[in-house]
Amino acid sequence: MQSYRSIEEHPDAAAGGPRGTRSIVVASRIRDMIVSGELPAGSRIAERNLIEQRGSSRTPLREAFKILEVEGLVTIEPNRGATVARLSLADVEAAIELLVHLEGLAAELACKRASDEEIEAIRVLHERMMVAFEARDLMSYFHINQSIHESIVDCAHNPVLSRVYRGESARIHRVRYAGNMQMERWARAVYEHEQLLDALTRREHAILREMLRAHHLSAWKVTRRMLEIELDGAGGDAAT
Repeated sequence: MQSYRSIEEHPDAAAGGPRGTRSIVVASRIRDMIVSGELPAGSRIAERNLIEQRGSSRTPLREAFKILEVEGLVTIEPNRGATVARLSLADVEAAIELLVHLEGLAAELACKRASDEEIEAIRVLHERMMVAFEARDLMSYFHINQSIHESIVDCAHNPVLSRVYRGESARIHRVRYAGNMQMERWARAVYEHEQLLDALTRREHAILREMLRAHHLSAWKVTRRMLEIELDGAGGDAAT
């Protein structure tokens, strides 16, 4: 039986917490469970268990499912409820290809448009990420890591670019998280982030663009095989 007790332990679980409504809080926790693999791709999310253990009504839960459906993380079917979405290799590869190009564009604009304060804020995020890495807190590391990438894109000061990037990135969070589950890759990713920060600080857009590209492709080499194994085990389509 699936256990959702940890939803109550979420730091923003209070109804009046900083992240707003209960539905957003529940969506956040379920999102983490999907990203970490606690809720595997293709699995049905047991609504009754959530209601019983969360002690809340169906309304915020179903609103949370709708949030996650928009993000492409779950599918909702009549009389079956919510199921964790399953992505094909082709889906992920196409998403990564797009993200590489979006971050490449953002790199050039960010180096031109970012304020010193914005770059310093990214440096602070990097320091926090290093603390999470030293503590081997992968989920905290992952959230900060994604904030860094999103902040670099935001430094381009193009709201359309930021919106498209966030939407597509959210769909493959599970894959990007899994890439750091191998210690060697995780340590390499940290080193790559140090180089990214240095290039941004120096406003060397060509170097930053190429480093972001290499960073994604290096991670994809690791996660591609993991996804192939997952899809083979589920009888899914592993074709590119």
